Amino acid sequence: MRNMRHHIILTMVVFTIGCATTHQTTSLAKLNGSWTPIKQEIGGKDLPATYFQTQKLVIQDTAYTLTAESVDRGTLICKNGQMDIYGKEGVNKGKHLTALYKLQDNQLSIIYNLKGDSYPTDFETKSKQALFLSVFKKD
Repeated sequence: MRNMRHHIILTMVVFTIGCATTHQTTSLAKLNGSWTPIKQEIGGKDLPATYFQTQKLVIQDTAYTLTAESVDRGTLICKNGQMDIYGKEGVNKGKHLTALYKLQDNQLSIIYNLKGDSYPTDFETKSKQALFLSVFKKD
């Protein structure tokens, strides 16, 4: 469970990172800021709110910081709804995670593939143990 938490934390940090590309700077700039998780799910099962209530994701352009049980930092590359997350410090240091993201109604949803071997195809985790979904609201 502890290793899964570290992966989830790293993933959240990376996924909620500020993604910016020259073609999508205007819309991706909306990811910049501080985000608080309001829902998390893995393998089709919701995690209890007590698990993530003190977590915080901060995205600034292509850098992210995720504060949970520890602090994770890294970089993001976002393009066409996909994210590549590269851990630079913390439990995900040296790891590459892949994800999908969407921003709707001031909520940022990120679904991570904790294996990093392919992008998720949708925002469903049911029967997919390597996928982790986190929904954030902007502070």
